[in-house]
Amino acid sequence: MATSDQWQWLSTIEEAINSAFDPIADAVASVIFYAPTVGGVTFPLIVLWLVVAAGVFTVYFKGIQFVSWSTSFGLVRGKFSRASDPGEVTHFQALSSAVSGTVGLGNIAGVGAAVTLGGPGATFWMIMAGLLGMCTKFVECTLGVKYREVHEDGTVTGGPFRYLPVAFERFGRTASRTLTIIFAVALFLFGAVGGNMFQANQTYAQAREVTGGDDGYLGSSGSALIFGLVLAFLVGAVIIGGISSIAQVTSRLVPAMGLLYLGTCVLVIAANIVNVPAAFGEIFSGAFAPKGVAGGAIGVLIIGFQRAAFSNEAGVGSAPIAHAAVKTKHPVSEGFVALLEPFIDTVIICTLTALTIVIADAPYYAEQREVVAGGGPTPDGVVVTSRAFETFLPQFPVILAIAVALFAFSTLITWSYYTMKAWTEIFGRSKRSEATFKVVFCTFTVIGSVITFTSVLTFADSMLFVCAIVNLLACYLLLPKVREELRSFRAGRRNGSITEVPVEERATT
Repeated sequence: MATSDQWQWLSTIEEAINSAFDPIADAVASVIFYAPTVGGVTFPLIVLWLVVAAGVFTVYFKGIQFVSWSTSFGLVRGKFSRASDPGEVTHFQALSSAVSGTVGLGNIAGVGAAVTLGGPGATFWMIMAGLLGMCTKFVECTLGVKYREVHEDGTVTGGPFRYLPVAFERFGRTASRTLTIIFAVALFLFGAVGGNMFQANQTYAQAREVTGGDDGYLGSSGSALIFGLVLAFLVGAVIIGGISSIAQVTSRLVPAMGLLYLGTCVLVIAANIVNVPAAFGEIFSGAFAPKGVAGGAIGVLIIGFQRAAFSNEAGVGSAPIAHAAVKTKHPVSEGFVALLEPFIDTVIICTLTALTIVIADAPYYAEQREVVAGGGPTPDGVVVTSRAFETFLPQFPVILAIAVALFAFSTLITWSYYTMKAWTEIFGRSKRSEATFKVVFCTFTVIGSVITFTSVLTFADSMLFVCAIVNLLACYLLLPKVREELRSFRAGRRNGSITEVPVEERATT
């Protein structure tokens, strides 16, 4: 990203690291994202692994995500949690923290690319995959709380770092510890690079773009470094306080950024209200009888499922880390809360983005669909989305820059917590270890603002889905434990041993 002679050495370092890392990244990605051709379209097997698990869990728990809305919303409002319950944050704060880690640039750029490649019908399959993924979050977050460890100082360590050893102990202590460490290393590598450097880089890029590019405030030599230092300072100021501090910020930031972005979507849809019925017709018909899409209906299904799986991270094992810190005595209660995540991320935010693009029907969207249908390259998804908003609001790039900054910052601080838990699993839990991690993480934030290690990012993306392979295997093995927790909670509600907590005794934000 550095362009002047003064900063040429940074570009040299970037090129050297990318060149050295290219074969490693390509080799790992080819294994993790192995994609046989199905109906003329490549289908990454890791997406199949995620979607099949979501379907199996949904059948196993008899579609619990479709019949538990009142319970989920009641728990989010704190009806069943006392301030004295073990844990660090409320149900609402845990949900906000986890959502902030999944809602990001993929909801803007990724969806734009998906509906261009797969047409309006991809939206239908995104919704279906999101609804199934709700049950995956229910399973993994219940386990994250059930096997958590509450330390003497009141802090919590939970999520996969505690239930993976339980699931794999049947294979022996060595195998159990090895798989847990593989998960921790993979999560750390993704968090430090994909959840940190990439977010910092894209935030600077968009801010630079709307302030005049090379001739603007952020176009001068050294501006990226200054931007990175400021961003790292803001991140550091939040993460010093741990999950309680992160939860305090995200519980306010997530609703704010959601309202900003979704409000703009609604304005565009309202301005094109006459196109709404036709757009819904295109979404439904395009799911089963698409036009101009490679692979036909199967191709659209694959594109929709892939976008949803990559967006909400259901099954990856990251969200249970945040949810494990919740104040509760009933592990499955957090499962009920967590299942709302894919609904918010995919069914609401991704779907509204797709609807906005389809309903606005900007000339650029139609042009790019023709390009893709003719075998051309996939367009920049954020441009597709931006052009849709420009049909209503010509100054949308400024709003987009604000949305990108909020999305990226919330993702940064949440992934700092996930990554720190991975770090302490590898190097041990101590004040010195945690302090060292925070310095390392903030350093990566600065580096990410200045330069982009393309090959490292490719490798980091692969690591995220290494986590999914290990995590979902453990979830399969522990399904009976989740069912026991569910039966216990339902029995408690029936016999009156679990009742609503008086307002004055509830855990509050």
